[in-house]
Amino acid sequence: YVLGAGKAGVSMAQAAERVLGRRIAAGFVNVKDGSVAGGRAARAGRIELNECGHPVPDARGVFGAERIAEIAARAGERDLVVWLVSGGASALLPFPAAPVTLEEKQAATRLLLASGADIHEINTLRKHISCIKGGQLARMAAPAAVEALLLSDVIGDDPGVIGSGPTAPDASTFAGALAVLDRYAIRERVPAAVRERLERGAAGEIPETPKPGAACFRKVRNTIIGSNRLALAAAGRRARELGYRTLVLASGIQGETREIARVHAAIAREIAATGHPVKPPACIITGGEPTVTLRGGGLGGRNQEFVLAAAIDIAGLKDVVVFSAGTDGTDGPTDAAGAVADGNTLRRNPDARRYLENNDSYNYFQPLGGLVITGPTHTNVMDVQIVLVGSAV
Repeated sequence: YVLGAGKAGVSMAQAAERVLGRRIAAGFVNVKDGSVAGGRAARAGRIELNECGHPVPDARGVFGAERIAEIAARAGERDLVVWLVSGGASALLPFPAAPVTLEEKQAATRLLLASGADIHEINTLRKHISCIKGGQLARMAAPAAVEALLLSDVIGDDPGVIGSGPTAPDASTFAGALAVLDRYAIRERVPAAVRERLERGAAGEIPETPKPGAACFRKVRNTIIGSNRLALAAAGRRARELGYRTLVLASGIQGETREIARVHAAIAREIAATGHPVKPPACIITGGEPTVTLRGGGLGGRNQEFVLAAAIDIAGLKDVVVFSAGTDGTDGPTDAAGAVADGNTLRRNPDARRYLENNDSYNYFQPLGGLVITGPTHTNVMDVQIVLVGSAV
């Protein structure tokens, strides 16, 4: 049985079909809207592909998650479940636990996204209002063997966090999910059913998700097959081939995106002024998954906001370019993967600060031709940031 969810679901399903062929008894993978030509459902051979909503889950995702659970529960002791997970799987695998409804789960997700919560915090909540996340798919599939192949879209590549860990032991708790809500002062703002389920779970009235050492994990193996580190290493090799002195700094960048952007701009200024930490022509590469705290009503995403914030701080510098994009080809609720800017960007529109304060980076870059639009890449290993500092020609 081949099951899965994520933005890379189409290409992963196609690869599984090529390798396993007629051995596949049934397959079902939830994928992001727009991934499949022809609409809601299609096939990669014996594997059915189901398009559904992301980043906010929808009814199509619920339908798919229920179908996945049904197939997993069918597996017997001599069967193999191949579980394919990539970025976006948490939102693409909604299976709300009663009495929480899909609409209530959507509302809680939106609140956390808007509050600036990171993926670990969001997934802690998701696991505890779900029937399938946090190791619960492994519990459904037992006693079958489960081979989980994971494209990591999270800091640290923890299988328990990737896709909210449907086949991994869950170290988080109901109490931890409540602590996340309290950290962002939204416990009283989430739907009552969400709050009540978490409070009942924290009081021991609802069984916890499967923990490390649980019997359902005896025949489960989780393997990371792709990550942000691999993407940055590939980018670094290409930069060196192009003649840049290259430094891959980190794959674990997180925090408020505009503050991180200012640090990158400061590094660019230092390189231009002193040649440290690397002499021009220089390429600085980082990756990770920063967050945005929404303050305005504009249109954009964390990568576009990163570049807009950096553009302000590199204004006037010669031969400096800043790039940031999501490896899935999508940045926030836009058709752009990210953006690119240089030291002359603000000369073309000096009103950058107003756009930044309104979280309106998309509308800043669109008329300037600064958006990076790739279309769906059918993978996701978080974001990549690149700073180029060249010597004057």
